[in-house]
Amino acid sequence: MWAIEPIFAKLSYQNSDFIQTSAIRAIFAALTALIYIGITNKANLRIGKKQIPTLLYIAVVGTLFADFMYFFALIQVPVINAVLIGHLQPIFIILIGFLALKTDKLTKFDFIGITFMVFSGILVTTKTLENLSMFKLGTIGDLLVLSATIAWATTAVAMRKYLRGVNAGVVTFYRFLFASIFFVMYLSLTSTIGISNIYQILIGIVIGIGTILYYEGLKRIKAAQVSSLELSAPFFATILAFFVLGESVTIMQVIGIFLLFVGIYYLSKKEDLK
Repeated sequence: MWAIEPIFAKLSYQNSDFIQTSAIRAIFAALTALIYIGITNKANLRIGKKQIPTLLYIAVVGTLFADFMYFFALIQVPVINAVLIGHLQPIFIILIGFLALKTDKLTKFDFIGITFMVFSGILVTTKTLENLSMFKLGTIGDLLVLSATIAWATTAVAMRKYLRGVNAGVVTFYRFLFASIFFVMYLSLTSTIGISNIYQILIGIVIGIGTILYYEGLKRIKAAQVSSLELSAPFFATILAFFVLGESVTIMQVIGIFLLFVGIYYLSKKEDLK
């Protein structure tokens, strides 16, 4: 789902902008979550007062800010850059847990894994040896995706800490519902609210399903395992971007994808040894 999303986003930009696409995406993601809740019949939409601040935080930081930055950056950067930088998220989850929450101690495997993942990001954003030798480490678009990645990491930590007992569909529904309300208010004041293409709807459905599955996974398996399984996203995103969008990939970027695998392997070793 994470690999398909940026492809649909770039296709939707052919006759729409990233703001409208983000709005329609949020609305259909919320509807997808609502359907999931109804089909599974595992939960209702009631939430406790203590859970509202966390849900609002996830909606504002995870969707209004992070998703918005990500979709804006997709105008400027290739799909492979956006997806791989987004998958540096485990670095920040570990650092937040260590520095802010004081939940884990960093091991040698953490440091090795983080080092490999940092080099992975550098190789993907620089693209060529010439750019690397001139210290052209990326673009503004890459920095925007990085800011989104850090924001997503904080919401993942918040979800695991405060919302583990809440149904994944309910978390997803409120995350995108709150964001949808803001987007509808903004678009009603600035432009016409409407659907410009089918890709905007498909993005909402895809990311709604993807978010539900991600939250279900976070509650069932270890964070490092979730991150490891997510590594299929850069691989599939690269293939789809090549065949659907005609985006090329350099040898250094392929090496960067490989280093991402190595980095996640070392981050996972800490949990495997427990």
